[in-house]
Amino acid sequence: MPDITLGQFVPKDSCIHRLDPRTKIVGMILYITAVLLVKSLLWALAVPAAFVILVTLLAKIPIGYLWKAIKPLRVVLLMMFVLQVLMVHGPEDTVWFEWWKIIITKESVINASFLSLRLVLLVTGTSLMTLTTSPLALTDGLERMMAPLKKVKFPAHELALMMSIALRMIPVLMEETERVRKAQLSRGADFESGNILKRAKAMIPILIPLFVSAFRRADELAMAMESRCYHGGEGRTKLHVLRYAWADLVAVIILLMPIAAAILFEYFFGVKV
Repeated sequence: MPDITLGQFVPKDSCIHRLDPRTKIVGMILYITAVLLVKSLLWALAVPAAFVILVTLLAKIPIGYLWKAIKPLRVVLLMMFVLQVLMVHGPEDTVWFEWWKIIITKESVINASFLSLRLVLLVTGTSLMTLTTSPLALTDGLERMMAPLKKVKFPAHELALMMSIALRMIPVLMEETERVRKAQLSRGADFESGNILKRAKAMIPILIPLFVSAFRRADELAMAMESRCYHGGEGRTKLHVLRYAWADLVAVIILLMPIAAAILFEYFFGVKV
């Protein structure tokens, strides 16, 4: 549970932390688009992976946080890799292993590696946004980006607030889960032995207190907001007003260059490397 990095914020004094949250949101959208569009293994490995490592170093975030983002997905990655290797077949002349109905080809291994790498890059890249952006700044950025939708009565402020609260509650609930799990272990609970059904049943003493705690926290938060006369975003002012700087424009341009190059080479010039 402590290894889950989604929703965690690591305060540092870096150029990435100082960027406008809207720049980082746009960058995340462009990054996800590039990872999903590019279909060649080398581009998928070189460009996004180099981008993630570079941003991590510039943000002064320990590399271990990237491993923490991937660690909870180990079982999913392994299952996805095995299924792709066994279910996707290539030409007969590229068969590496064949036994009974199990056939492993070069194309199946490459395809499985590509999909696993794509999932790893998506998880690590999106985790960097929450690691370098506080929930409050993320809320302000989302609200400003959705501000034009207010003309059609779209609840931009409320939606941004809900997303911010959800992100903020993820590490809180993870800590609460770990606390409840240790309390149950001290009372003799066993979560490791037995088959899958038995271990799932053993999770009930964790889930029930966790749900009770989540509802209690939600009720306390609602009461705190009401006691402070919160009635939505209408007429509210900001202590720190978001303003674009030259660094934000430069960051977007730098981000667009490798993404545009990858898409141009692959889709327009037919170069797949």
